Amino acid sequence: MLAHRMPVPKRVMRDSCLTGQVFPQSRRRRSHARAKIPAVTVSAAVDLSVEVGALRLSNPVIAASGTFGYGVEFAHLLDLNRLGGIVVKGLSLEPMAGAAAPRLCETPSGMLNAVGLQNIGVRAFVAEKLPALRAYRTHVIANVFGYSVEEYVGVIRILEEAEGLAGYELNISCPNTAHGGLQFGSDPQMVSEVVGAARRAARRPLWVKLSPNVTDIALIARAAENAGADALTVANTYQAMSVDIQTRKSRIGRVTGGLSGPAIKPITIRLVYEASRAVKIPIVGLGGVETPEDVMEYLIVGARAVQVGTANFARPDACQRLVEALEIACGKCKINDISSLTASLQVDCS
Repeated sequence: MLAHRMPVPKRVMRDSCLTGQVFPQSRRRRSHARAKIPAVTVSAAVDLSVEVGALRLSNPVIAASGTFGYGVEFAHLLDLNRLGGIVVKGLSLEPMAGAAAPRLCETPSGMLNAVGLQNIGVRAFVAEKLPALRAYRTHVIANVFGYSVEEYVGVIRILEEAEGLAGYELNISCPNTAHGGLQFGSDPQMVSEVVGAARRAARRPLWVKLSPNVTDIALIARAAENAGADALTVANTYQAMSVDIQTRKSRIGRVTGGLSGPAIKPITIRLVYEASRAVKIPIVGLGGVETPEDVMEYLIVGARAVQVGTANFARPDACQRLVEALEIACGKCKINDISSLTASLQVDCS
């Protein structure tokens, strides 16, 4: 299976008090034995809980949409109750078959995917997946998408009648078929329209997942905030390509796909920083999170929590291991309250 073969380059260890890595420095020859978390006793005083708007999470580690199924598929591989939250696979009004194979390919320091938002549809999710998720205390967020404002609202209205959800995350990186295929998330006016409609339909907290493929992330972030978003997820995958020089064809079923993994983290760190300075609502960082250091870096530039995506393909238990490693790292750094890191970046203005 490709996900378990995906090589991830060495991570350079910097002078730091952080040593609780989720993965060993060289993961090309990874093994469960090599990847064990160091046996370090941590003070019970470490508080990993964070607040993302109205939601209080037990820790800042959230499984990202599209990389963790509907959550229940991973229940035998890790303790779902150890996670701060789960964002389920994107839900549409009707079932979708997704893109043609191949859907994934390895890239330097990451992965390219073109899954095509395959899902069972919102009604099947409510009937078949949500009942099992109610057994867990972890916050469950439903990722919602559509190709028109009416489709977004339709999905939310069905979910509003169901129990067991903590909130919604709008994926606004979808093309608006009513406006010539332009992405909802690329235009402030369309962002306002879809977020405003979703806000009027939803009683639960509303997060908006922004696209990084924009000129000014701050402009889009403010549009979402003004339309009623309770929090922002920054950001979705980056449009990218990979070509097989022998066949001269794309390595995935579509010409382009979404780039994720460690390669995008420095770019997304900047986007989180810019978005957090533009809005007052909470930011959830997403992009290349694998280690406690990654989590802390996102928090320092302004995030309240993070989502873990590509790392779940390399290790299905990556989120739980990260929570455990983060607790160890906080203890070593004498950080009693992890939320104190948020927006603590020191900027030399001289």
